[in-house]
Amino acid sequence: MLWLTTLHILVAIALMVAILLQSRSAGMSSAFGGGAEGFHVRRGSEKRIFQATIVLATLFILTSLAHLFIR
Repeated sequence: MLWLTTLHILVAIALMVAILLQSRSAGMSSAFGGGAEGFHVRRGSEKRIFQATIVLATLFILTSLAHLFIR
């Protein structure tokens, strides 16, 4: 059980870092018309950080559900 809590904390910290590393223009403000540059194409490291954020968010949800059902 301790390993699950530790994993959950590590995933949460990594998810926060991945979110903070993303550029501001890729956020929700550009989705609602805040960005003036139009369509945004993710390339290189920005694409990798975006993919890592999706993976980490999925892991965070899975570890949260594991905590719910194991306890």
